[in-house]
Amino acid sequence: MSAPRPAEPPSEDLSRLAALHGVATSYRPSPDRTVAASATAVTLALAALGVDTATPDAVRGALTARARELDARLLPPTVVGWGTGTPAALAALPATTRLSIRTEQGETRASAEHLPPGVHTVTATASDGRTTHAHLIVAPTALPAHPGRSYGLLVQLYSLLSRRSWGMGDLADLGELAGWAGRTLGAGFVQVNPLHAAVPGPPTDPSPYRPSSRRFPDPVHLRVEDVPEFAYVEDRDRVRALLDRAAELREAVLEKGALIDRDAVWEAKREALELVHEVPLGPGRRAAYADFLTAQGQALQDHATWYALTEVHGADWHRWPAPLRDPRSPETARARRDLAHRVDFHSRLVWLTDTQLTAAQRAAREAGMPVGIVHDLAVGVHPAGADAWAQQDHFAAGMSVGAPPDAFNARGQDWGLPPWRPDRLADSGYAPFRALLRALFRYAGALRIDHVMGLFRLWWVPEGHPPTEGTYVHYDAEAMLAVLVLEASRAGAMVIGEDLGTVEPGVREALRERGVYGTSVLWFERDWEGDRRPLPPDGWRADCLATATTHDLPSTASRLSGEHVELRDSLGLLTRPLAEERAEAAADVREWRELLARLGLLRAPAEEEAEIQAVHRYLLRTPARMIGVWLPDGIGDRRPQNLPGTWDQYPNWRLPIADAAGRPVTLEELAASSRLRALMDVLRE
Repeated sequence: MSAPRPAEPPSEDLSRLAALHGVATSYRPSPDRTVAASATAVTLALAALGVDTATPDAVRGALTARARELDARLLPPTVVGWGTGTPAALAALPATTRLSIRTEQGETRASAEHLPPGVHTVTATASDGRTTHAHLIVAPTALPAHPGRSYGLLVQLYSLLSRRSWGMGDLADLGELAGWAGRTLGAGFVQVNPLHAAVPGPPTDPSPYRPSSRRFPDPVHLRVEDVPEFAYVEDRDRVRALLDRAAELREAVLEKGALIDRDAVWEAKREALELVHEVPLGPGRRAAYADFLTAQGQALQDHATWYALTEVHGADWHRWPAPLRDPRSPETARARRDLAHRVDFHSRLVWLTDTQLTAAQRAAREAGMPVGIVHDLAVGVHPAGADAWAQQDHFAAGMSVGAPPDAFNARGQDWGLPPWRPDRLADSGYAPFRALLRALFRYAGALRIDHVMGLFRLWWVPEGHPPTEGTYVHYDAEAMLAVLVLEASRAGAMVIGEDLGTVEPGVREALRERGVYGTSVLWFERDWEGDRRPLPPDGWRADCLATATTHDLPSTASRLSGEHVELRDSLGLLTRPLAEERAEAAADVREWRELLARLGLLRAPAEEEAEIQAVHRYLLRTPARMIGVWLPDGIGDRRPQNLPGTWDQYPNWRLPIADAAGRPVTLEELAASSRLRALMDVLRE
């Protein structure tokens, strides 16, 4: 059999056209290696941006059209300014250019100096009469540095069950954890997984990183008993039956070894919330709800309409009747009116969830936390979900976000998330991104951005092609960062970027310049450009959240014992012989133990609990301004919450927090755990 033919590289004209649209024709998986993108990947990426490349003549025509477009515009669709100086794009205009700036605050100005922060509009008129309108984003030069130093807890909220939960952790549990950790442990923050709205099941995708909507939260996290109207439901027999069902779900997880069953939990809560919806709101509550509807506007209407339509036509909008696939069609408007009661139900759920999220952040701040709740922003949304339907003009059709092949995954990755179109974002002044951030900062003391490198570029994988046949598409990182800094500064919130793995040169520096923190995980911190040994604590960066592990990695106890290798072997995930994997993992841990001993943080032999404490004492030695403790580490949990590379072979996103023996541990037991207290006392030293 002959070898497969190599992918055809882009032609010179296609490469020039791709560069004009931010589509990469090559990438560098390592500093010493460059890989060319295939002509197919580049062509399909351009097609997703509305550029015709079907023939060589079409490519030349597109080149000419793009050149004319750029020549005709005095300014790009979105201009960025930092601080009070004149934005660079405006300063570069000829002196004869007239400016008219309409500020967000309603003023009209002829000069771009000393503009207030905000999203303004600018009209530039050249001496030859050419006129261009553009959005002008003015942001503070950087977010302020985090005052002092703080430590906190990292937890997957669904895994945190109390004796009052309905089978999975909820927002009342989050408020209780924050109140206890702030007052008793001196913690400054609690970081949770994304709480975005999910695509309805069953079965519901349990991953919090593939949501239906990133802008609106998921009502499955509601504590139903804390909704004021629940007390006034008239059918008390149904209420008692629902509470009994909730107790059964809770006990199944805590006492009988069952996995967290999100669908069963939601079915019970949905039935209870249907009863709540029939209870009239009091005058004050109705006024608050009306204000919320007004503030959220069309976006909430679209969101609730999508959920109402799923009840009739199923959860994949691509399979709906054609007119309903368009959120602005007359048929969709008619369906919204016909389903008004259901649209109101789903709108009410968003309001109730937003209220409890706000209450959790308030509980954290009242407990003395300088940051409070750190929420997590997923990198994208489900292609069949509410955001993809409502904002489809902003998404690249036929494309999915992923990652190119690297040393850890030779096949690359396809995450199944449609990417935003950078051109449509720029044309709108980044309106969807601004609205998304404003919504999350309503109740976040800080925001963690998953795969923050996506603000700069994303690996686009064409539908029907393997991840190896993708290419990078660049975004206007300056504009994305300006929006991020503007909205975070308005909210008085911090931003933490998840910048683990392969990072394009200059990205970390650009984030640091704007006050965006990074993420540093102990096991990855080595002198990669030198002897590749564990990095001494004074070699760490200060502007980061430093942790021992994450939800995608082995717990610290499992890492120290090597159990994570055995787990991956049992699931057939190893790509090398078991003996080699064991040896490498043991050598890795041995080097860290030696460093801890040299620093006087660990005496051999040591029990597991003492070793975990030593790891966190090491984190204290670094200059990191934020230190996070993976909450399951506090009681010796062995299991990862998510095991990348698995789907149904491992119970990802469905495990309760457990002790070293695998016994589920409640929030109440966590608060009484001497082992957890001892670990947190290390940080209080």
